[in-house]
Amino acid sequence: MKTVQFREAICEAMSEEMRTDETIYLIGEEVAEYNGAYKASKGMLDEFGEKRVIDAPIAELGFGGIAVGSAMNGNRPIVEYMTFNFALVGIDQIINNAAKIRQMSGGQFNCPIVFRGPTGSAGQLGATHSQAFENWFANTPGLKVIIPSNPYDAKGLLKAAIRDDDPVIFMESEQMYGDKMEIPEGDYIIPIGVADIKRSGTDVTIVSFGKIIKEAYKAADELAKDGISVEIIDLRTVRPLDHDTIIESVKKTNRLIILEESWPFGSVSTEITYRIQDEAFDYLDAPIKRITTADTPAPYSPVLLEAWIPNSNDVVKAVKEILKK
Repeated sequence: MKTVQFREAICEAMSEEMRTDETIYLIGEEVAEYNGAYKASKGMLDEFGEKRVIDAPIAELGFGGIAVGSAMNGNRPIVEYMTFNFALVGIDQIINNAAKIRQMSGGQFNCPIVFRGPTGSAGQLGATHSQAFENWFANTPGLKVIIPSNPYDAKGLLKAAIRDDDPVIFMESEQMYGDKMEIPEGDYIIPIGVADIKRSGTDVTIVSFGKIIKEAYKAADELAKDGISVEIIDLRTVRPLDHDTIIESVKKTNRLIILEESWPFGSVSTEITYRIQDEAFDYLDAPIKRITTADTPAPYSPVLLEAWIPNSNDVVKAVKEILKK
């Protein structure tokens, strides 16, 4: 085992796959000469050269289209966005080309491509740089959507994404790049679409993903002081979504809370809530609760931002409320 940062886990995953497959390349803004905006591609230009680690201009639509076209012609590109907020400039290539080309070509073309970069808020970055888009992309047939919460999962899932023959959205967080964790020395893969029970419990199930799951861990520690046992499920992948793991947990705990850093309308928690009431309604002893951001653009004020984004106190309050039902 070795201890690595999240950014190092990302770099290792890309580098290891590129060493075994010459069709894989990385393209994005500042990925080469600058070693990545968050240093997630440090050293890769030196190892693989400028034909496989490519600095792109500030033109997400352009280099996204180049990558999609190259994927249709035998390459396996990794496209880094400095933030998924900037991916909106190139979203037509993701939604209308990458996600649909296999069906529209009658299976003649596939599109093995990974679009990766940070999602969600990262402090005082303002409304246009603090948005979570996983539910947008997960709404699109043809895309797979992954949001890891720690370095171990990030490396195993990114390697799986790079090897996948379909387009994958791989979402990280600026506030997790420095997180450290032990990971295996050797090669390992985590299958796409399999949730992970991070903590076992008996009283209530909390489902979450990405960096906001840390607030669930804090809440579980606090609730344990009162003898409340919390089961925490990390989705890791939101499309395909592992409903079976959630349902089995709800059958045990009979209560469900979903925590996500997203606006409430049409969120991932909305989809989970529907499926649980449809397939496991009789196991619920209380209404499902979801904890999301406020239904407004992210504020810049630190005071308002703290009120806007969910925290462990919100989770503790929600758990205690549904335990009274």
